Amino acid sequence: MAFASTQSSTGRPRLLQAAIDAAKLPEVRGKLLFVLGALLVFRFVAHVPVPGVDPVQLKQTFESNAILGFLNIFSGGALQNLSVAALGVYPYITATIVMQLATPLIPRLKALSEEGEAGRERLQMYSHWMTVPLAVFQGYAQLTLISQLGGVSAIGFTGGQLLPTLATLFSLVAGTMFLVWLGELISERGIGNG
Repeated sequence: MAFASTQSSTGRPRLLQAAIDAAKLPEVRGKLLFVLGALLVFRFVAHVPVPGVDPVQLKQTFESNAILGFLNIFSGGALQNLSVAALGVYPYITATIVMQLATPLIPRLKALSEEGEAGRERLQMYSHWMTVPLAVFQGYAQLTLISQLGGVSAIGFTGGQLLPTLATLFSLVAGTMFLVWLGELISERGIGNG
């Protein structure tokens, strides 16, 4: 049985040659550059810390706890810095899943899903709204875990802890919503789904 050659006529692997040929097209090149730019923006945001975090104390906590190191992998390194992007887009993904599960169960949502593009946009807007409280909840849970392990100073909603806790939660929610927006830009102007 003969196998097809993995080399193109130029001697390059076919996949590499296909990528080079695609990059020569102005529209594809523009989309690829946009996605690369968005990834660079994400890497930058992943290093912007939330307010009130001691980076030395946080680094020591991550070095001494394997579970936090494992969780850090899923955030693209943003958790170790406790950056504004530490939650990633997970609250939005959760909101989208909840909306998909609730749509067949709730008559109004089911009717919206059958209205075509306008209904789909409305359901997506509901997912965005649901993302905010989910990000607050997930952010508080994350802060509580890291605080209990000694990574950040005590958090809470009383006395002198209130404003720093609110500022940190606001930063995490804003970071999540920024990443959701960036993902939507990639979906609109880039290649694939953001």
